[in-house]
Amino acid sequence: MRLDHVSYAVGPEGLHATADRMAELLGVDWVNGGVHPRFGTRNLFFPMKNRQYFEIVEVLEHPAAEKAPFGQAVRARSNMGGGWMGWVVSVDDMAPFEERLDRRAVPGARTFPDGRTLEWQQIGIKGLIADPQVPYILRWNEGTEDLHPSQAEPAEAAIESITIAGNRPRVRDWLGLADSDEMVEDLNIKYISPSGTPGIAEVTFSTPKGLVTV
Repeated sequence: MRLDHVSYAVGPEGLHATADRMAELLGVDWVNGGVHPRFGTRNLFFPMKNRQYFEIVEVLEHPAAEKAPFGQAVRARSNMGGGWMGWVVSVDDMAPFEERLDRRAVPGARTFPDGRTLEWQQIGIKGLIADPQVPYILRWNEGTEDLHPSQAEPAEAAIESITIAGNRPRVRDWLGLADSDEMVEDLNIKYISPSGTPGIAEVTFSTPKGLVTV
């Protein structure tokens, strides 16, 4: 289990303006991620070291966005003005999460202009909507390793830490780690008491400009 990416929902300024603002802050360029047809969303992203990335995501006016929990989650956060939507961990085996959450993972896909398709399975978006401090979980399909967003360009920045307004035992219980010493790999989590809705309070990146906190 390891940190895969962090997601930031756009606000009134829109997708490209948000990504340009983040590019200026971080001193690195964004990559066009494209449309997620099953979810009614699209993204731009920043490749990060340690096989991670930072995603800027926008909901589309598309029927899929009304039905898919991911589209609903993006729309809800954008309607609040935008900001950090959630964090995501990748796993090798989705079965324990499907069993604990009593539902099946849903497929996701994105096709590149050259015809290659990046595919994955994800679960836990409804949990994220109900309690934004917890991550959702994904498993990248075999054979798509070279298409992982972190591989789109040489990474010039890294995710150093995530500060969560929430409760550490609650997060570990959600991940099935309540009775385990296992940690989420490549992740430094800091917890603070929530003053309002739980969720990501800030993310710190190491960048060409030094440490930058968003």
